[in-house]
Amino acid sequence: MSKTTLLQKIQDRSAIVGVVGLGYVGLPFAVEKAKVGYRVLGIEQNPARAEKINRGENYIQDVDDTELRRIVSEGRLQAFTDFERASDMDVIVICVPTPLTRNLTPDMRYVERVTRELAPRLRVGQLISLESTTYPGTTEELMLPILQESGLRVERDFFLAHSPERVDPGNQRYTTRNTSKIVGGVGPESLEAATHFYSQTIEHVVPVSSAKAAELVKVFENTFRAVNIALVNELTLLCDRMDLNVWEVLDAAFTKPFGIMPFYPGPGVGGHCIPIDPHYLEWKAKELNFNTHFIALAGEINRRMPEFVVEKAQRVLNEAGIALSKAKVLLLGIAYKKDLNDYRESPASEVWTLLESAGAQVAYHDSYVPVCHLLEQSRESAPLTPETLANQDLVIITTDHSDIDYDWVTQHSKRVLDTRNATRQVTTNLERVTLL
Repeated sequence: MSKTTLLQKIQDRSAIVGVVGLGYVGLPFAVEKAKVGYRVLGIEQNPARAEKINRGENYIQDVDDTELRRIVSEGRLQAFTDFERASDMDVIVICVPTPLTRNLTPDMRYVERVTRELAPRLRVGQLISLESTTYPGTTEELMLPILQESGLRVERDFFLAHSPERVDPGNQRYTTRNTSKIVGGVGPESLEAATHFYSQTIEHVVPVSSAKAAELVKVFENTFRAVNIALVNELTLLCDRMDLNVWEVLDAAFTKPFGIMPFYPGPGVGGHCIPIDPHYLEWKAKELNFNTHFIALAGEINRRMPEFVVEKAQRVLNEAGIALSKAKVLLLGIAYKKDLNDYRESPASEVWTLLESAGAQVAYHDSYVPVCHLLEQSRESAPLTPETLANQDLVIITTDHSDIDYDWVTQHSKRVLDTRNATRQVTTNLERVTLL
């Protein structure tokens, strides 16, 4: 199949779209493509997830339950646990995890495994697009040589691109459709094919000169956030020494109408982007004998925050004559972000680990995460009742979910350590509240 035929199939929606990895990125993308008429075949190696998709059952907060059921019932979305249908797909979009090792180096096993599964099934006329966030060079240096082991040649027989995901879980304003999409190909033919594909369902596609440039765009975006979050976290540490309210300082600073952008401190950074992606760039830079000082320092400061939360908790308890090793502590929120059920890399988990290491008895409440797995144990969310709150020596607000009445929490708690400024509107019992 020629590029012209591929472009025509993309245009008339007869192209079969494959999505590898039906998680927070892949499933919303698959649904968006199926909604406009493409037939989508998902590859999800978690059998439970694949079965849920085929039953029309949703497990991703950003996906509409009704839409998912409809497109599955209409036969426009189907999930598999293997790669046997890969050769039937005209476009294959890869949305698999790209974690870090314990040494903060890229763990590319998922990308490499998928690429090796695709290589023997690759056929003429296919477009492969990697959306997983990664270091600059992954698409051309890791994926391309493996794919060309098939005997097919890129730009002539198949097309290869990188188009980094820009998913902000829980964001109701910016979705897959209206978030600008960066696209970089390994050559002009690949760029044209990928740009045409993404333009069918995304309002604004931004082509760049290469796959490597597209990869760098994404890691820079998240590094920008990590560095600025680290700046306000460091300011928080300084304000603690100066006995100043960091939230007051920031709120006043952010009234300036130019030259500044709001970022806020917290108990640390979480999710699948900020704690991970900057280290991809840091690692790649070291290959080039270049030290990324800002990135390293930002990571150091952000990783310091859970320890600071525990230190501050210990101070609050000491003032009440209670040893941390004998304290009962409730974490209010385990998700890494407000109004979300995702607790990957959540700083609350690290705070919990540190508290337990110090001997504290720890529980949590999070209506978005009724069960979590921490330290190889399954933990259940405690009911949020006056009795639960009154039974704690300290309540730490680690996630500022909107469904919580913080005035009510403060009323029924002995002591509250607020790491998110969630008690901003509270007007009574303020003597019980300590801000980060």
